[in-house]
Amino acid sequence: MMSPTSRTRYSPPWGNASIIGIAGSSGSGKTSLALAIVASLNLPWVVIMSMDSFYKPLTPEQSKAAFRNEFDFDSPQGIDFDVLVDKLNDIKQGRVAEVPVYSFEKHARLKQTTTIYSPHVLILEGIFALHDQRVLDMLDLKIFAEADSDLCLSRRLVRDVKERGRDIDGCIKQWFGFVKPNFYKYVAPQREIADIIIPRGIENKVAIAMVSGQIQKTLAYKSAQHQQELSRLGKIAEDSPLSPNALVLKQTNQVRGIHSLIMDPKTTREDYIFYFDRMAAILVEKAVDFLRFQPTQVTTPQGGLYMGLKKSAEVSAVVILRGGSAFETGLRRTIPDCRSGRLLIQTNYSTGEPELHYRALPNNIAEHGLVLLLDPQMSSGGAALMAVRVLTDHGVPEDRIVFVTYLAGRVGVNRVLNVYPEVRVVVARMGDDMEDRWVETKYLGC
Repeated sequence: MMSPTSRTRYSPPWGNASIIGIAGSSGSGKTSLALAIVASLNLPWVVIMSMDSFYKPLTPEQSKAAFRNEFDFDSPQGIDFDVLVDKLNDIKQGRVAEVPVYSFEKHARLKQTTTIYSPHVLILEGIFALHDQRVLDMLDLKIFAEADSDLCLSRRLVRDVKERGRDIDGCIKQWFGFVKPNFYKYVAPQREIADIIIPRGIENKVAIAMVSGQIQKTLAYKSAQHQQELSRLGKIAEDSPLSPNALVLKQTNQVRGIHSLIMDPKTTREDYIFYFDRMAAILVEKAVDFLRFQPTQVTTPQGGLYMGLKKSAEVSAVVILRGGSAFETGLRRTIPDCRSGRLLIQTNYSTGEPELHYRALPNNIAEHGLVLLLDPQMSSGGAALMAVRVLTDHGVPEDRIVFVTYLAGRVGVNRVLNVYPEVRVVVARMGDDMEDRWVETKYLGC
């Protein structure tokens, strides 16, 4: 087995995420501007995070003042910058970030959080987005949204009355007591350090197009870097023998007989599904051998004692869509109560780069004793690399991950195991590295 110190480095597309900060007065249209930028991009990997989520929890006395509209929410002291910086660091490094949810009606943080994971670009918007030096050090682009003060006041009145349950008198009291004086003291100085000043908000189509173009260039550069990374890993894998953590099924007469039926184009689809389900069950059984068991004692029907084993932790499975769904029948026959999740990773055919489009993982997956990744075919190993990275980012220890596949190429397997040497790959048959994905096509009928 390759030692952890000799592992090959790999960074996914969302590693070193680009962060854009949008600051401006309350009511200046920062959120609308961020939404307009995202809409102009029409991409799934650009996420907006509001600084409103990071207001500090209030003491009972502060809460009473807030309900009287006498607490200052418009000074930097109201923002929990330490938590904000921690979450931005997590996102910047490609980790899962659990973002607080703040209720303006209750003036308190709620128990639930919002999960942010794998954005290529994050837009941070808030009145103090360009205030803290630690945040500024992480920003790739600094924007200041500029608007007339009367317009800002009217927007704030409409928003606070409609969305936050405030009355007009309270809104006016806050505006002149806190918002307006703090704008000149704390917010306006951020204008001087902005890279771009955007007046008129969403009406400024030229500025939005300019920002959108800059983000497109950033994403294109990151995509090219990821493709180079995959190519580099492929060259390393070509020169390596098959890793000992790649476990190919023993080619018994039964296994070879099932191979013959699965690979024969004349096999009917009904027979193909039946025998593939059998093979899937065999593969899952092999993978479960890596689950830790502990001794247990049972009383037999004859009243004797038997010293056996029982599983010491839960097994879960993550299906890589769409092909991994072909494993589900075999999985249920082997582990009927297995909890499962989904990952949608698709290859961009213009670049050959795998892209993460969707994830839904079982709760507390990091605590499970074994996590199976199911995909019937591994070719280049790019999607497999991304899938393993998603699990490790969610806290799953590397040595608890078993990638289960019917057909794999040597270079693809080595590409994964050079980066994650403690992962195991269970494969039914070794094939060509760039073989077309025919296994799932015949199983699913399309």
